Amino acid sequence: MDKLVALNTLLEVAEAGGFSKAAQRLGVATSSVTRLMDALEASLGTALLTRTTRCVSLTDAGTAYVEQISKVLDDLAVADDSIFDSGASPVGVLRISVPTAYSRLQLAPHLASFLATYPRMVLDVVVGDYYVDLAAERIDVAVRIGLPSRDEHLVIRKLADNARFVVASPAYFARCGLPSEPQELAAHECLRFGYGGTYRPARQIWTFLRGETEVRVEVEGRMIANNPDILLEAVLAGRGIALLPEWLVAAEIHAGRLVRLFADAEINPHAGRSAVYAAYLPNRRHSSKVRTFVQFLQERVQGVREA
Repeated sequence: MDKLVALNTLLEVAEAGGFSKAAQRLGVATSSVTRLMDALEASLGTALLTRTTRCVSLTDAGTAYVEQISKVLDDLAVADDSIFDSGASPVGVLRISVPTAYSRLQLAPHLASFLATYPRMVLDVVVGDYYVDLAAERIDVAVRIGLPSRDEHLVIRKLADNARFVVASPAYFARCGLPSEPQELAAHECLRFGYGGTYRPARQIWTFLRGETEVRVEVEGRMIANNPDILLEAVLAGRGIALLPEWLVAAEIHAGRLVRLFADAEINPHAGRSAVYAAYLPNRRHSSKVRTFVQFLQERVQGVREA
């Protein structure tokens, strides 16, 4: 009995819920699958499967065993891929994660070009506005926006600076007045991005840096969201003032739908300069897929002022 073949067959049987369906997936005879499962159970000295006329299901021992071997087989696939991926030409699946709005505006327009340039690669794109555990979710490269220092345990490659603009609609300013100094924002309705961590849901500190002078303003308002698209829609509707990324609002400012305030200041929702950056685990340092994708992003992103 080939143990590796037997283990992979067991996974197929467990997923398919029967010997004949598993055999169809594997392209072998049903009798071959049955004999292989019998041999595996005999070698372990325990029943892994419960057989009925209608279906095949895992026993308690089988469920525990499948959970363990799934991890082992996944690790083996990663190990095989790492060897296969050590060559000069990138080949295989690259799993990346990226924030929602950024993926739509800054990443998606370039992916077709990447796939055309590297025909032997497959992209698995995970989109979400949450902090992804690269190891747990088997992410090869995460595109992140914020403080690179929070990922000190990862390999970091900066893609662009992360400029943010304070903006609101002309209708809002007509109704509520135009603040001339950052301190006046404390009296306005400010719509804020939900960063989590120690940020309070009701208030947030916006930091304005002009040369060596720093001004910190505590702002508040009736909306907080962890997706910038939601804040953008609210700002366009005249519901308040927001601190949003340049790549998200530049077109709206150019079209006159939004007005930018305090253009002479560098503005952040915390102390410290943020960036758009790529992050990956140290064990992916020598991956040609990772290296190629990060270089591709650097070439595309650095020419754009980011937020």
